[in-house]
Amino acid sequence: MERMDRHSNFGCDRADVVALAGPAMSGVRVCEVVKTLDTGGAEVLLVERLLAARRRIVNSAVDYTVICLRASTGELIERLRAAGVTVIDLSSCPRALVYARLVATVRRMAPHVLNVHSPAPAIALRPFVRLTRRRPVLVSTVHGVRWPKTMYLDRLTRGLDDRTVAVSPTVARSRAVIGSRRVLTRVHGVDVGEQRRWAARAADVRREFDVPETAFLCVTVANFRPEKNHRMLLQAAAEVIRTRPDAVFLLAGDGPLRDETAREVKRRRLGGQVRVLGPVPGARRLVAAADLLVLSSHHEGLPVVVMEALAAGVPVVSTRVGGLPDLITSGRNGILTDPGSPGALAGAVIQAMDPRTHRELRAGAAQSDPDSLDMATTAEWFEELYEDLVRA
Repeated sequence: MERMDRHSNFGCDRADVVALAGPAMSGVRVCEVVKTLDTGGAEVLLVERLLAARRRIVNSAVDYTVICLRASTGELIERLRAAGVTVIDLSSCPRALVYARLVATVRRMAPHVLNVHSPAPAIALRPFVRLTRRRPVLVSTVHGVRWPKTMYLDRLTRGLDDRTVAVSPTVARSRAVIGSRRVLTRVHGVDVGEQRRWAARAADVRREFDVPETAFLCVTVANFRPEKNHRMLLQAAAEVIRTRPDAVFLLAGDGPLRDETAREVKRRRLGGQVRVLGPVPGARRLVAAADLLVLSSHHEGLPVVVMEALAAGVPVVSTRVGGLPDLITSGRNGILTDPGSPGALAGAVIQAMDPRTHRELRAGAAQSDPDSLDMATTAEWFEELYEDLVRA
């Protein structure tokens, strides 16, 4: 198959350029663009949806290619490629040239549908797409409600989209979708069956991570970034441990504040009961083995880890941010607290650890509607959307 020539590489290594020319692909060609392929919520939702499409949809007429601008870990790329999804990783491109390289790659692919999952790539691609003679259908999937500087340009160009998909009702009501021509809401979900299988093996997973049988296991899966507010989480954990010495906190994830968080654990002398695990491949199994999922974020969209917890029947204690209220009802399947209050978060964890309350919350989590959490139905929904838009 033909590869792009050196003049179109914009400074990228040829090894990172996937063959795009050659025989036409059958069916609907879909290009999914995401800024990073790290283990964050938006990235995991995209990967899990494409994997579900490969597993569950028979005689699919859709061919997928994923383009990412960088990837700090190869875990998600490897999973996609193992499932037969083409991945184009532009990590080797100089930052100053990466968006030009992105536009050139999409132009050469000539997809029928372009779905962009991050504001910055969307800003670069929308004007180009509108000026293309055989332009693809343009879709943007909005994963969060934050308002970074790029959102102003995002708002100015969002009217060029054919459809905007919000991952939760809260996102659909937020200013993150202002300027959209038509907003559709789709809660993405997770692999419910897999989570339930991991829940059945909880004892094995707890032994893997050296969690005592008598411990009450609180798990946090979140990248170590300012918006996740691990500092407040440690303040709350210290207060919980003073009241309930049987509590154990495992913190999984990666990011720029990981080492700082580990130092803070050491400074507070919490090392025996609070552990910073770093990145954990397949962290969903750790979520399924927990007694409680705990999040302390300032900002969220609709966290994948919350859906993983509910699918496994694990209750959630979290700050009331983003799309959390769309999934968590305090007193039924978890407890929500005001953001920024370590005392409130600690109090909610202690309340959820009460045996009677914990039984009630676990029962509520286990009763969560599996269809609303199942990624397989979302994969089918997107395929139908893509095919309908192309036909139209």
